[in-house]
Amino acid sequence: MNALVTGGAGFIGSHLSELLLERGARVRAIDAFTDFYPRPLKERNLQNLRGRDGYEFIEGDLRELDLAKHLEGITHVFHLAAQAGVRRSWGSEFGVYTGLNIDSTQRLLEACAKKPIERLVYASSSSVYGDDVEIPMQETALPQPVSPYGVTKLAAEQLCHLYYVNFGVPCVSLRYFTVYGPRQRPDMGFNRFFSAILQGKPLVQFGDGLQTRDFTYVADAAKATADAAVRGVPGRVYNIGGGARVSLREVFDLIARVSGRKVTIDQQGPQKGDMRDTYADTSRAKADLGFAPSVTLEEGLRQMWRWMDTNQR
Repeated sequence: MNALVTGGAGFIGSHLSELLLERGARVRAIDAFTDFYPRPLKERNLQNLRGRDGYEFIEGDLRELDLAKHLEGITHVFHLAAQAGVRRSWGSEFGVYTGLNIDSTQRLLEACAKKPIERLVYASSSSVYGDDVEIPMQETALPQPVSPYGVTKLAAEQLCHLYYVNFGVPCVSLRYFTVYGPRQRPDMGFNRFFSAILQGKPLVQFGDGLQTRDFTYVADAAKATADAAVRGVPGRVYNIGGGARVSLREVFDLIARVSGRKVTIDQQGPQKGDMRDTYADTSRAKADLGFAPSVTLEEGLRQMWRWMDTNQR
């Protein structure tokens, strides 16, 4: 496998790149180092990658790079580059999201349509579902996002489908359900919660705390992504979830247990665009990809806490 990983300096992209190298693939990674969070954090993600045999890193924006050149010799594409974050996707920021999530994807797909790639794996999101879908969520449900971010992820997912139908680009889309673990972005929940504990601050709770999430450990998400490039059926969408639906209040109890610290809560109002519940039906991913999450939420949180405690001292 000669892999191209977009968003290769990011949270999931760096873990995926390491896994692909371990499996014997060659990896060409691209990242634009957008200002969504500080560049030094992404540089740290690359510490175990730079200089390794079979690894190449390119800094650049997918909307500007010569993609035909960078796709030369590539057999598999993993498209993880995106502007993340539900809460920042409103108002004047929406243009950033359409540019980085939709325009970039269209340009990449256009380039891939002219290349003999074996598979393109697109990193979608559970945010595409919205709040009017039965639990557990199935890929056949009608997606109705409740955030601008979710709209852009769904639009890019649909672009993948139409390039498969019309040009034969062998696209597979993965809907990740709240991925967490070491290197998690600083805007994401568990990173914010553990950072607050280390700083002796209360944990911010938006809403009543009864909202639920299906949390997925990053190693499980990376393995599913790598496997989708080999076993995924072109044209299909797969849910990738951790297998347990947990409320925010239960999460705070777990965080207190794994950190051994007292947890205090700062309750604030609900945020626009935040889904009420997520829970993945992963039977399709199990059947096609052999997907079976191996890390429990408590075990994953312990690993993330150790990483946070070591890196934020």
